[in-house]
Amino acid sequence: MNIPNEPAAPAREKGTGSMTQQPAERGEQAVRAFIERFAAVLVQAGMPPMPSRVFAAVLVTHSGRLTAAELSGLLGASPAAISGAVRYLSQLGMIGREREPGSRRDVYLLLDDLWYEVAIRRDQVLAQWAVAAREGVKRWRAHRAARLALEQDTA
Repeated sequence: MNIPNEPAAPAREKGTGSMTQQPAERGEQAVRAFIERFAAVLVQAGMPPMPSRVFAAVLVTHSGRLTAAELSGLLGASPAAISGAVRYLSQLGMIGREREPGSRRDVYLLLDDLWYEVAIRRDQVLAQWAVAAREGVKRWRAHRAARLALEQDTA
């Protein structure tokens, strides 16, 4: 199977290459290996496995766009798994969805300003965590002071 949006593999001549892989095959295997390695990094960062694989697959294409069928074939995943993954990625703003003119198929694509948006959202989340942590520290200090005062009164 060819990687979507990649040139087709050259035809084999009879009697050649029976014991070795053709360059296109090795290229496809390298792309699949990269997808899995990059997805593993995303999983370590906290993203679920299937959305990680889908994002990596869209990322490696020249066009930055794949249909659900292409994703399913490339990743060896069920349509339901692809559907859940693209929904997750769409909600995070990591991929977009559009319909090809004259087609009933959706195409999933990388957004132009993806990395900027991811960085901005991350900064917003970290700022919210900082506010919550500061509030928690204030509450803990008040709780501790009240507990110490109670202990001193009873001593």
